[in-house]
This record gives sequence, C-alpha cells and structure tokens, in this order.
Amino acid sequence: MLGNERDNAKLVSILGLKGKFDLNYGNHRMAGECHNEIMGRMIFLIRLVKADTVVCWDPWAHDEENPDHAVLAKAVESACWMAGREHDFPEHLAAGLKTHAVQEKYYFARRPEITRVVDISGVVDKKIDANRANVAKGPAGTNGSRLKAELAKKNQRLPLLGDDDVTADRNYIREFVLARSRELGKQYGVEYAEAFHYIGPGRRSNTIEEYIKKNTVPLR
Repeated sequence: MLGNERDNAKLVSILGLKGKFDLNYGNHRMAGECHNEIMGRMIFLIRLVKADTVVCWDPWAHDEENPDHAVLAKAVESACWMAGREHDFPEHLAAGLKTHAVQEKYYFARRPEITRVVDISGVVDKKIDANRANVAKGPAGTNGSRLKAELAKKNQRLPLLGDDDVTADRNYIREFVLARSRELGKQYGVEYAEAFHYIGPGRRSNTIEEYIKKNTVPLR
C-alpha cells in the first residue's frame, strides 16, 4: 500500500494535479470493507471537489479479476448519483458542502463495453511518464531499464531500449504497454486511442417545469 501511495505522489506533478487523497485501504483487501463506508467517502469527495467527470473501473466489467477494482467501481457508481441528493449523507450539507451529481462517467475494463473512443495521441508522452512512475504495481515502471540490465549481463542489447535507463523505460512503455492503445488508434485513424464505457448526463423529464413556463400568468 505504501508503494502505491508513493507512486501516486509522483503523479501529482506529472499530471498537473492540485493534490491527491490516500484512503488507506489495504491492497487486495477492499472486498472485506464496508460498501457503505467506501461509498460515503466517495460521495464526500465528489461534493468536496465538485467533480463533474469520473474515470474509474467499470462496475459491470467483464473478466475483472481484481477484487479492489470491482468493489471500488460499484461504490463509485452509486456515489456519482447519490452525491446529488440532499437526502443522502445530510451531515455533509450541515458541514457546509453542497449536493453535486457527477455528469460524465468514463469507465474502463479489461474487456470493455465500448461506447466512446478517445484520441489520446496528444498526451502520450505524459501517459508514458505516468506509467513510468508506477513502480509498485502494473506492467510499466522500470521494466525497461531492468530488461536492459538483464540483457547486458548476457552481453546483449536491444536497440529499442537505447543507452540509458530513462530511455529504456520510456521506449519499453511506448512499445509494449501502449501497444493496445496504438492498435485501437489505427482502427480510428489516430496514433493512440483509449476505449471507454461512457455514460453522459441523463435527460430527465421536465414536464412540470415546462408546463409552468408555458402557462404561468401574473397575479391579479
């Protein structure tokens, strides 16, 4: 868990974020946590930062094997709606927060239900830097420089990895970690792309409001 927190701290400057929150749940232990507690904390954060857009694992994902992803995704899905209701967690409102419902959700998965494809070509270098910072978990981190060192012990080298560790890590990520994004991009005529299960703002009926607007008359 500490390794994940250290990685996340690096992402603040890499991604140009204002800050981060560590919720201190044990890695691969979230299935044993109270759903309502996790959901309540998500509602608090949505209201606190006035989040209009959420990016998270898909709560209806196929082939998801990580329990943390599944638990968090379900809590976030509920929180996105409940954060906009004054009847849920009214103590937040008493403390000075206001209701705030999330308008857009970008959900991702190992085998996603694709409803939106996003061109990420313009931010690939930043994505590579973010992946390089992920040394505790995931397929990126320093795998490129480690592979370079392993080959050197055998008196071998891979031209792709260049002559220094930074180049090795970045080129490894670009070639292997981003391979799926590159292939998806080709399908849509861009260099790199990502697929999401996108859920946009709901279109609710405004029958009462429309009737009032059309039929209201001045008091006599």
